[in-house]
Amino acid sequence: MKSHLISFFLFSFVGLFTGCQPTDPQPLSMMTLFSDHLVLQQAQPVPIWGKYTPGSTITVSGTWGESVSGKANKDGKWQLNLPTPSAGGPYEVRVNTTDSTILLKDVMIGEVWLASGQSNMEMPLPGYLPNEPIDNAQTEIANANYPGIRMFKVERSLNAVPQDTLIGNWQVCTPEQAKDFSATGYFFARKLHKVLNVPIGIINTSWGGTVAEAWASRSGLSEFPHYAKTIDAYDKTATDNWAAAFDKISGPVSLEELELLDVGDKKILATDFDDRNWTKMQLPASECRSENFIPGEVASQRLNGLFWYRKKITINDPNQAYILTIGAIDDADVVFFNGKKIGATWNWQAKRSYPVEPSLVKKGENIITIKHYDGGGGSNISGPIELATNLGEKIDLAGEWSGLFYADLANGSLLVYGLEQQEKLSQRPLMALSDPNGLPASLYNAMIHPLVPYEIAGAIWYQGESNVGRAEEYEKLFPALITDWRNQWDNEFPFYFVQIAPFHYGGQVSQNLRDAQRKSLRLPQTGMAITLDIGDSIRIHPGNKQAVGNRLARLALVNDYKKTMVASGPLFKTVEIKGNKAIVHFDFSEGLELRESGGFEIASLDRKFVSAQAKVVDDHLEVSASGIADPRYVRYGWKDYFAGKLFNGAGLPAASFSSE
Repeated sequence: MKSHLISFFLFSFVGLFTGCQPTDPQPLSMMTLFSDHLVLQQAQPVPIWGKYTPGSTITVSGTWGESVSGKANKDGKWQLNLPTPSAGGPYEVRVNTTDSTILLKDVMIGEVWLASGQSNMEMPLPGYLPNEPIDNAQTEIANANYPGIRMFKVERSLNAVPQDTLIGNWQVCTPEQAKDFSATGYFFARKLHKVLNVPIGIINTSWGGTVAEAWASRSGLSEFPHYAKTIDAYDKTATDNWAAAFDKISGPVSLEELELLDVGDKKILATDFDDRNWTKMQLPASECRSENFIPGEVASQRLNGLFWYRKKITINDPNQAYILTIGAIDDADVVFFNGKKIGATWNWQAKRSYPVEPSLVKKGENIITIKHYDGGGGSNISGPIELATNLGEKIDLAGEWSGLFYADLANGSLLVYGLEQQEKLSQRPLMALSDPNGLPASLYNAMIHPLVPYEIAGAIWYQGESNVGRAEEYEKLFPALITDWRNQWDNEFPFYFVQIAPFHYGGQVSQNLRDAQRKSLRLPQTGMAITLDIGDSIRIHPGNKQAVGNRLARLALVNDYKKTMVASGPLFKTVEIKGNKAIVHFDFSEGLELRESGGFEIASLDRKFVSAQAKVVDDHLEVSASGIADPRYVRYGWKDYFAGKLFNGAGLPAASFSSE
């Protein structure tokens, strides 16, 4: 205490003669990444930073013999670049000031990689139990004893503005701690560790169910004005005031609760209910967005909560048996025909198939009503939507429906707008951050920005499932994100990503998203781990994360660490037409092998694709089909779910593609 008082009076005394005001002392602190067990990038001047009293000197030294000093700026922030040696450790890092010391123990020097994305990157080593385990998880966890592998897990957080701090800590890879590791990140690290024989650090900053635009910065989204408009429109005070003006109820957590939840059911299900004031919208819809339901909306935002849809249809023959089919609805629905329930489902992945009782069907006008609940994340209603007879006749129900946004999901509760307060929705602001997908850049702000400029060797990424349905945008958005991160770090580091695995998305065309990812390879120093052979038709989280991590590691080992192995599965390069054959050339095609037939299609200029036969000739394919004398386009694996059939000599699958 005495020494602090002496320092304060000396500082004040000096201030009198220099004309400066004394600066309030700040305790020495460091960004959370700098803690025991951390891994620093080898053979680099690595940035180390924190806060201290403005104008005061800080010295950072490593027990490998390097030291660097500097002063905190006027805001108390300091950053020093400490040179690191070649891989090794453990070491200690000491941060000294005149009155404080921070000692970091068990510091390793090696290769540091950033791992990010949504649930397939976040998925821990045991898997998502009980239904989606990692293959051979118990044995993998029991054998996960690699003290040279460490992982820093960034805790979930989101924010409207860039942050400087985050929560997390470094964990050493032991069987006890590895169970919390990202499985993809762990298998990637393990492969690098075994081949390179150096410490590996993984910074895992991921969040399941999140969209790509949430992970890009405000400046990184400059080419997407609708996102910038949304970010600029956010006002926390306005959203808090808005939420306080409406009644709140708990959201349902089961199908039974949804069915029992009275949200205007009696009035809305009456056959003479007047829905002329409801919004006219298009179904199916890849997302429920504010512009679909709210007149004069402030900015585009994905909506979550409780929705109603109604459609009047004409039936000429009421004596047939009818079945209503709808693609997957995220998350749940209760469906009514002429006011009577015909089916209900709580499963965001499952297609709906609801028989209509013959007694409910009338000749002439009939009404289909859907009560839709989404508890966060996606909010899609997928197609096709149709009413079919047992004779195979179909009534297409896609197109215009009447829609109502009944209740808003905000911070775990439903704000009830109901039927009487719909006119107020035109004043609805962007809602408070309960869902990271509601505000672009929100995850960048909270989970990426604080990490900059920590020295990394590169990044691995597993995301895209939540952008399925918006592949055309993703083709531009994803490269913009990669470029954005590189700009933030001022470093064109390697960026390797996973092509999303095949899966039944309930009518959405995920093959377009896979191809948008493939096209992102036009950016330099990128690579794609192909998973066409390890998808699961009913699980969006494939259990074979060993293959995913190993394939990501191959890209790094070949491109960055100059190891001799095949980096990737075959990637479509060009197609040339010779007579009635399409000759398809690939990169990484040595030892090309077609393990079984199927999956190839060709088309003439009319783009009407038909199944085709493919034959391997040397390291290319010859593709043809009877009836197509002048092929122009070829595609492969062009389905939501498809098991890969084409491989190279390294046993790596080819990516699905279209030459259109």
